Amino acid sequence: MLGFLWARQSGLDSPIRLTRAETTRRVLSLELNKDRDVESIHENGVNTLDIEHVEGRYMLSGGTDGVIVLYDLANFSKNLSYTCKSLCKVGKGHPDVHKFSVETVQWYPHDTGIFTSSSFDKTLKIWDTNSLRVAEVFHFDGTVYSHHMSPVATKHSLIAVGTKNPKVQLCDLKSGSCSHILQGHRGEVLAVCWSPRYDYILATASTDSKVKLWDVRKATGCLLTLDQHNGEKSKASSEAANTAHNGRVNGLCFTSDGLHLLTVGTDDRMRLWNSSSGENTLVNYGKELYSGSKDCKVLAWVPALREPVPDEDSEKPGSRAHLNPAFDDAWSSSDEDG
Repeated sequence: MLGFLWARQSGLDSPIRLTRAETTRRVLSLELNKDRDVESIHENGVNTLDIEHVEGRYMLSGGTDGVIVLYDLANFSKNLSYTCKSLCKVGKGHPDVHKFSVETVQWYPHDTGIFTSSSFDKTLKIWDTNSLRVAEVFHFDGTVYSHHMSPVATKHSLIAVGTKNPKVQLCDLKSGSCSHILQGHRGEVLAVCWSPRYDYILATASTDSKVKLWDVRKATGCLLTLDQHNGEKSKASSEAANTAHNGRVNGLCFTSDGLHLLTVGTDDRMRLWNSSSGENTLVNYGKELYSGSKDCKVLAWVPALREPVPDEDSEKPGSRAHLNPAFDDAWSSSDEDG
């Protein structure tokens, strides 16, 4: 780190390299928290988590058995080590419990008095947190894989919903009806996400290997279809041939500033896109990852340190052979000036 600081101070290196090195260091330093535990309530796997942004205190979890649990993350014990307790749950005996696996839970972005959940039982439910009762239910023809509310919208209250149907459905929280649909995908829509920068921009991912960006204000809707090859593989090909991954695209999210979009697919690839131009930035990621399983736990993993190569160069202090490979600057240089 001192080397990065010296290079930056002397003008030999770009300031962005220091930022990337520190970000990578922090990611690789993640480990299981030895002082905090979460009360075990789910009897089956945990599919989805969401922490509200108003206080950052309450967390929702949804399980494969249809159960939803609300946790309080605050520490009132005055002890260093503590367990986050559950406040309440929508369990099997609840009249409004989901019949099948809960795939997504989300707090209403501006008020913890409301949260939402969607399930394989083909429903999206709007909940009153205080009474723990359903205020509204949206029914769909196919399995619901994902839903999302805009974190910044003030002029609309649309919930984007991805289902087994290729059409993306937009449900209006105020009217209680589906306002309109977005057509363009040819497979099941597995993930949807609103931009945190523009309240009318939506990203969707599908089993057709495509990721699309939409402007929901426009009649045509689709702004562009992301192309992993940035048009270089076949300049003569139509947009219909553009794919974001070589397989199903089952996850996506915007960066906090909304300038980039991160996608993951069943091709074991994670890609970072310029959300304005749709360009694949060609960032090469390391192998840090999180895993969730039927044991009801979420674990963080990091690569093991690389064993030093027994040669003359590897014995020198500061040799790259002594470094974890994820510390190498594997970022694309395309945005060095950005």
